[in-house]
Amino acid sequence: MKVLLTHTPQMRRNYYGERSLAGLRALADVKLHEGDAALDAIALVRAAEDADIIVADRMTAGPGEIFPRLPKLRAFVRCAVDIRNVDVAAASAMGVLVTRASPGFVQSVAELALGFMIDLSRGVSRATADYHGGKQPEVVMGRQLAGSTIGIIGYGSIGRYLAGIAKVLDMEVLVADPFVRIDDAAIRHLPLDDLLARANYVVCLAIANEHTENLIGQAALARMRKHAVFINLSRGNLVDETALAAALRDGRIAGAALDVGRAPDQMPTPELARLPNVIATPHVGGLTPQAIEHQSSETVRQVARIIAGESPVGAVNAEHWTRRP
Repeated sequence: MKVLLTHTPQMRRNYYGERSLAGLRALADVKLHEGDAALDAIALVRAAEDADIIVADRMTAGPGEIFPRLPKLRAFVRCAVDIRNVDVAAASAMGVLVTRASPGFVQSVAELALGFMIDLSRGVSRATADYHGGKQPEVVMGRQLAGSTIGIIGYGSIGRYLAGIAKVLDMEVLVADPFVRIDDAAIRHLPLDDLLARANYVVCLAIANEHTENLIGQAALARMRKHAVFINLSRGNLVDETALAAALRDGRIAGAALDVGRAPDQMPTPELARLPNVIATPHVGGLTPQAIEHQSSETVRQVARIIAGESPVGAVNAEHWTRRP
């Protein structure tokens, strides 16, 4: 069996690792992508022309056009949860299996949310930047998390974990998610509009799809408190960035923290990130050894099952998989 690993050298260092690569090599003949840029459709077809399996990083799309042009391909294995840039229907039509990784970054992302809340509340980044620039920072009254209200949009794995942390910190916890039932009496389950009007910290963890596109727009931001802050750790397309920038510039909300945005690789948009009341990180919410090891090692287990002709955990179209070994 031949496997193409699409990660660039830098992506391999950060998002795959030597242990998982060794595991993959123990199973198959592995071809590495040595270029500095993600493979586009033409380059991917060229690189994978003799591959049985593609193990793809999040930057490498799986457009419909590639599957008819790769007659040997048996599976497209995504080393990430998000498969929105993979044409699953086209893969299914060609009998190609598509898989995704499970979210091993729950604790990592929740911890970053906590760090964002503390930073926004106490001006850590602002004061540090002033000191580094040789200026005396302004002394500003902060806000403590205990006794404050966190509003979590989306009560998936990360939202549940973050809610647990917030309760330990003696925060009031509000959740907006119409698709879940919450039995915890310590958590208030509210419509989104009510959550926005009450929370001091609004943390966006909703799933990104066509229904949540621009979920946080002008109307949503107008409902937030003037002293409240917005934190996005989900995907950039949940936010109307023009509306968010206007709200920040006009002081209609106090600040924002962004790990994601509409720049390439879902990174924060530079125009937003440079605003003085914004802190931003370059899509590193899940970039910890434990999180990366979880997803990369999962692809190794998936490849092993595929080589054995078995549908692995994480398969999204197993009923259409006809190109079994």
